[in-house]
Amino acid sequence: MKNKFPAVLLILHLILLADVGTAALLLNTDYDDKAIFCIIPAVLLICISLIVFIVYSRNSIRHISKMNSHLESSAAEFMNSLPAPVAVIDEQRTFVWYNQLFAEKIGLGQDVYGLDFEGFVKIDMDSLFRNGTAYCSINGCIYNVTAERFDKKDMAFLLLYFHDDSEYFALRKESEDTHPNVVIMTIDNYDDVMQNAKESEKAQTSVEIEKLIENFMSDTNGFIKKTSSNTFYAVLENRHLEKIISGKFKILDEARNIKISGKYPLTFSIGVGQGAESLAESEKIARQCLDMALGRGGDQAVIKTDNGYRFFGGVSQGVEKRSHAKTRVIANALQDLIVSCDRVFIMGHRFGDLDSIGAACGIAGAVKLLGKETYIAADRSKTLAAHLIDAVEAQTEDKHLFISPVTAESYIDEDDLLIIVDTHNKDFLESRQLYERAKSVVVIDHHRKTVNFIDNAVIFYHEPYASSASEMVTELIQYFRFDNENRYNSCYAEALLSGIMLDTKNFVMRTGVRTFEAAAYLKKLGADTVAVKLLFSNSIEAYKNRAKIVSSARIHHKCAIAAAEFDSDDIRITAPQAADELLSIKDVDASFVLYKTGSTVNISARSLGAMNVQVIMEQLGGGGHQTMAAAQLENITMSEAANALTKVIDAHLETESDT
Repeated sequence: MKNKFPAVLLILHLILLADVGTAALLLNTDYDDKAIFCIIPAVLLICISLIVFIVYSRNSIRHISKMNSHLESSAAEFMNSLPAPVAVIDEQRTFVWYNQLFAEKIGLGQDVYGLDFEGFVKIDMDSLFRNGTAYCSINGCIYNVTAERFDKKDMAFLLLYFHDDSEYFALRKESEDTHPNVVIMTIDNYDDVMQNAKESEKAQTSVEIEKLIENFMSDTNGFIKKTSSNTFYAVLENRHLEKIISGKFKILDEARNIKISGKYPLTFSIGVGQGAESLAESEKIARQCLDMALGRGGDQAVIKTDNGYRFFGGVSQGVEKRSHAKTRVIANALQDLIVSCDRVFIMGHRFGDLDSIGAACGIAGAVKLLGKETYIAADRSKTLAAHLIDAVEAQTEDKHLFISPVTAESYIDEDDLLIIVDTHNKDFLESRQLYERAKSVVVIDHHRKTVNFIDNAVIFYHEPYASSASEMVTELIQYFRFDNENRYNSCYAEALLSGIMLDTKNFVMRTGVRTFEAAAYLKKLGADTVAVKLLFSNSIEAYKNRAKIVSSARIHHKCAIAAAEFDSDDIRITAPQAADELLSIKDVDASFVLYKTGSTVNISARSLGAMNVQVIMEQLGGGGHQTMAAAQLENITMSEAANALTKVIDAHLETESDT
């Protein structure tokens, strides 16, 4: 068959030569229209040649497609009888054959002989050739395409088999949509806010809560069970849960409209156990997510993903707990651990500030009264509380209390206890190696919970409502059983008070009743407020640098953004102070100060509560509190960091406006 086409061309050439000969004879005659008699036949023959070429090219592919020389008729009949679409393409990836089902289901009656396969079927050819199989969607159906190559004589072909997996994918989607998920909902601090409410107010609040829950479940076919006065368990199908997620858990906003005694807004914390294989696993994940939500201050929903957690809500500040029962239990357990260990090592976060070092000093003073050897691991070259360290060493005459992290790593053994204060994130520790070498770990922290938290602590004392780690330590030592409380050195009390004053901005921010109670207790232990004030003193150069940062600020959507375009030894202290000062400007809801250390751009964020700076910093890889947070951006310029910050602020404000 493939040799017939040259023969046809030969015949056409002979006809054309005959026409040329005829034309030559005519040119020797005396006819006036010799040119016409010459040209018209030539044009006609050329047109006929082109038509024959096109038609024959088409027919030649059809002949090839019939596999006259490469595919036996019996094989073609067999593939035509297969219960699935089948096609054959050549090395140029053009169609040379297909069966009737392919024409009906894939081609929809269209003649695809000679057409490019990739132009007609959208499929990952690399995966098809590499794995021999690939999926594609055609005409609303999902096909699993398998390919098999075969060679015969001097030609190679690819046999494609289209298996319709639409029903399988439909069943899988139905299975995924109907997969049950456990959702745990709890009312934040229900007992604390309800204990002083009138009975009528309690009844009215209960009715409103029940209506809220009913509305939450009304568009689903799941069920919800009240397990206690403030806790609800719900089981929802995945399809309904996805709608709730896409709506960003509107129940969180609706709950705040319920106010107990007309002034205390109701807030929910929600843990979602999505993606589990069983209900038991889903309930376990939901509990983990609920713990994360409560650890971040409540008023939010948390979903665990493959890459971490997704957070929704979190716009309200944590409500201060009035009960000291948990603190008393933690204090007793911590004292038992201290008494049973050989030595106690205490560590805070990198670039330790007055709260981190102050809380460590407070614990160290209590451990000494319990008769145990104790050390504080701190890098003097990077600390922000050098004045405090010098003051404690001068007043206690203990030159071995503060040791370097490297020394602590070589000292600690399996019978020692490590207490971590003012951080719970593994990435922010003063020494990650010291943490990994410790067998028994205790965490005391007030920052809102992050993803990379310490998960192997014997005691994880975490209270995001607290003003500072120093406040938490102060409450703990009140319940320690000392032989003589008056022997507690006043310098440790001053260290704790300095930490509280730092994180509360002199009792202005995040200050509750328990904060003042802790300060009063420290005053009772002999803390000197004048001595504490001196720990906050700065040099004249630091004051000038702070003024320089404030003067460079620009306002962007009620956010003051300033950049420290200079080098300074105390920039880590000056920048946060400048951020605090920027909040005193009218119509400024939040302040952000950028400064560079090495190849890292640091961002110090502050707010008076109108804007949640923690959410903004989390988008940049940082964290903290709603009113005080920070982030670090590696290998980036100041202008790039400022642009990234501006984009995150814009996205946050847009999200807030949508909700």
